[in-house]
Amino acid sequence: MVNFSDEFMRMYGPQVSKQLSSNVGIKEDIINQMIPLVTPLILGGLKRQMKQFGGGARANHIVSKYGSASALDNLDEEISSRARYQQPDPRLGGLLGDSGVQAAGAMSQKFKVDPKKAMMIISILAPIILGALARKRDKGKLGSQGVANLITQDGNDGILDDVIGMLIGGMAGSSSQGGMGLVGDLLKEFTTPRCTRCGSSLDQNFKFCPHCGTKK
Repeated sequence: MVNFSDEFMRMYGPQVSKQLSSNVGIKEDIINQMIPLVTPLILGGLKRQMKQFGGGARANHIVSKYGSASALDNLDEEISSRARYQQPDPRLGGLLGDSGVQAAGAMSQKFKVDPKKAMMIISILAPIILGALARKRDKGKLGSQGVANLITQDGNDGILDDVIGMLIGGMAGSSSQGGMGLVGDLLKEFTTPRCTRCGSSLDQNFKFCPHCGTKK
């Protein structure tokens, strides 16, 4: 079964990457590698909200309030209008908290981009990702329990702790609150080879992307 991150990249990745590159000023191939890192953070934040503040109803409320499926039909305007914000909030209120700031720092270091631009990527992507969740929910008539099941399947709230562990302990070896298994999940997201054109995950020995055909 295709996970939500890969599904999002295939359905919206090319247009989102193009518009983010144009509006934020980061190369499109870098954006393609950043999106699959942000998506599991958003899902992880939703899963933590579910566990701590009210289950599937809480996650469904966040998706409904902050995710607009209609925005997906006009991504150009959605991204350009949000890119005008002078103070991006990678904390996304309480959804990511300080882990959002630290995730932006991690991406800034990994991709050698300005920290504020990395913050912008997170704050712009969040409502788009939530909008994609809202559309998936509504199209499949999933309801709050369906949203909860989707987040439980693809979300890992320990990733939020692992961002901290990765920055404190370095890319190799960390004793974050989530344990080595969860650190491994985050490191996997950061080190998985991805197509620079469409952002799809690739096998280590790939010669071309099976999804868009881009050669290595």
